[in-house]
Amino acid sequence: MKAKTKKEATFLHALIPIIVLIASLSVSIFIFGADPHIPLIFSTIIAAGLAVFILGYSWAELEEGIIDTIKMAMQAVLILMIIGSIIGTWILSGTVPSMIYYGLKILSPGIFLVATTIICCIVSIATGSSWTTAGTVGIALLGVGTGLGMPVGLVAGAIISGAYFGDKMSPLSDTTNLAPAMAGTTLFEHIRHMVYTITPALLISLVLYAILGASYAGKNFDINQVNQILATISENFTITPLLLIPPLVVIIIVVLKVPAIPGLISGTILGGLFAAIFQGASLGDIIDAAHFGVTMESGFELVDDLLTGGGLDRMMWTVSLILIALAFGGVLEKTGMLHAVGRAILSFASSTGSLILATVLTCIAVNLLTGEQYLSLVVPGRMFKDAYADRGIHPKVLSRALEGSGTVTSPLIPWNTCGAFMWTTLGVHPFVYAPYAFLNILVPIINVVYGYLGITITPLDEKKAAIAK
Repeated sequence: MKAKTKKEATFLHALIPIIVLIASLSVSIFIFGADPHIPLIFSTIIAAGLAVFILGYSWAELEEGIIDTIKMAMQAVLILMIIGSIIGTWILSGTVPSMIYYGLKILSPGIFLVATTIICCIVSIATGSSWTTAGTVGIALLGVGTGLGMPVGLVAGAIISGAYFGDKMSPLSDTTNLAPAMAGTTLFEHIRHMVYTITPALLISLVLYAILGASYAGKNFDINQVNQILATISENFTITPLLLIPPLVVIIIVVLKVPAIPGLISGTILGGLFAAIFQGASLGDIIDAAHFGVTMESGFELVDDLLTGGGLDRMMWTVSLILIALAFGGVLEKTGMLHAVGRAILSFASSTGSLILATVLTCIAVNLLTGEQYLSLVVPGRMFKDAYADRGIHPKVLSRALEGSGTVTSPLIPWNTCGAFMWTTLGVHPFVYAPYAFLNILVPIINVVYGYLGITITPLDEKKAAIAK
């Protein structure tokens, strides 16, 4: 049988599932307070129907695109599941309670936000992972901030700002390696060039956190509540500095370049061993915590909220959201609809500044439409590589724009893999912490400003341009 002739996807074709997605998400989330899963499934059905009946694709081809896209993010999904088990065993073992306990002893509201950002920067540079940072020290810092009476959105914003600074500056980060690979430059050229945009963003963020922290320092926080938290934690757990060993071991393992999955599994095993040694947990308790998480029942609601969570099972909501979002992105990528959006945006790029603006907007659009940060680097990277070379711009400018908009905005979108992870891990909705994730907001803006002002826009000579093509 003769194969159907395929039509090239146009911007108008791509606009249909995009409008459906925006409309269905808006109605479901803002009017009915529903989760984003069903609107994403509905949008995927519309995109697939358009691809089959209008563009001439077969279902087998669409399914191949969906599976290929899901494969790209499978490591992230597995890490998410393992992080759930880590959190469960670390709560049971007393590791997370100990981190909260000592944090409340040391930190004060005035310095807390700045300290939180810097701590997350250091851990994330060492591990190369914003996810590991949020899932370990991030959870403890959120608990400390809550104990100090600070809004959870503000604390989560500081955690995410620090975690993503370290992630972008670490040669161990997967996205920090992927961005230069897509643009055609080297890893360390990329990192050095990122310094010009992400460092000012960090400094501005620290100033803003210092100002906000100072406003809380001037208020009398409830010392009785803090003392009650400390007393409740010490009554229900054995607290000792030795319980800080598991996160330190995980950080060291990752720094030694042990692959992420076995490294994180070792953290879960350590959590289980420490639960048995220090808290007297049985093997059944450990398995239950790794699978279903911990439900704290101390009688003090604040501590119960802080120390209830974790477990493989609690991550399944997020895993399902990620898989559905990837299915939608896979259809758009396979049918060329994403490229049609990119071409439409690129048509307005008449200057270096507008080219960088087009890159930033495309990365954010891919994040919104596909729910996957890897695609926000891969698709625009392929689309814009030749455009940068044609204009005589060094590929490290492209790689900086890709990562300075693709990865840093991903945790701000609830149905993106990163946003869904942070939401589940920290227990704070992305729309709540997004206004306070100053670094993640500032980096794309600084990239665009640099483009229009010609700051650090490195030229590419003709010989290198020929090689880049």
